[in-house]
Amino acid sequence: MSNSNTNKAIKIVLTIAGSDSGGGAGIQADLKTFAALGVYGTSAVTAVTAQNTLGVFGIQDMSPDFVGAQIDATISDIGADAVKVGMLANADIIELVANKLNEYKIKSVVVDPVMVAKGGDKLLRDDAVDSLRKMLIPLCTVLTPNIAEASVLVGHEVKNVEDAKLAARAIVDMGARAVVVKGGHLEGDAIDVLFDGKSFSELSVARVQTRNTHGTGCTFSSAIAAGLAKGLGVEESVVMAKNYVTRAIEGSLNIGGGHGPLNHFVSLTGWVK
Repeated sequence: MSNSNTNKAIKIVLTIAGSDSGGGAGIQADLKTFAALGVYGTSAVTAVTAQNTLGVFGIQDMSPDFVGAQIDATISDIGADAVKVGMLANADIIELVANKLNEYKIKSVVVDPVMVAKGGDKLLRDDAVDSLRKMLIPLCTVLTPNIAEASVLVGHEVKNVEDAKLAARAIVDMGARAVVVKGGHLEGDAIDVLFDGKSFSELSVARVQTRNTHGTGCTFSSAIAAGLAKGLGVEESVVMAKNYVTRAIEGSLNIGGGHGPLNHFVSLTGWVK
């Protein structure tokens, strides 16, 4: 079995995440992002949600064995130059995914620690947070928590950029190679804090005034994974992903009655090479 793509004309990125029936987040957002950024996307579905722009109305977890079967099927045949990990739902699936990442020796792993949906619906069980800290974070190339998720992971509230830096350092101490604490929920400009274990970078853009931000976190982490798969460094991948997400929000779509989706195919206008 191989865990590397033999067709070097295109890089392969596997997303391990939940499905969003509304098409704006989760697996659906990941695959759109991969296509827009010129990598080939494969998927392993961890949970199926009944979801739209207004909220999450039901969640059905996959069995860990079936999640594992999907991962085996894709990597053994198609390979994976990078893996993006999103919604994992419970501790058993987290353990399974961690074991598979080790088994296939995946070198580029981006984890979006999905805990709560945009409308406030819980997507990660409380008992799974400790498993996330102990089993998955040490395998991360990049972890991408928002301030609420960072607060849960480090055990204290993140209220500003300085708090975000403290949280990022603590998460790197848990074993992640790099962390981006996303500042979309802070007041003022959207300032993300990147810490690579040695130095901090503050990535700032003017906030786009729109409610259509469904799937932003999924899209951001998937774009980072695409960058890593194509050979970009961590900071290059994060900067590219932030630029892409900003453009996708600027061109967001008025679909549904709640938080509409991003426009994932803004890159097809030619600004991303």
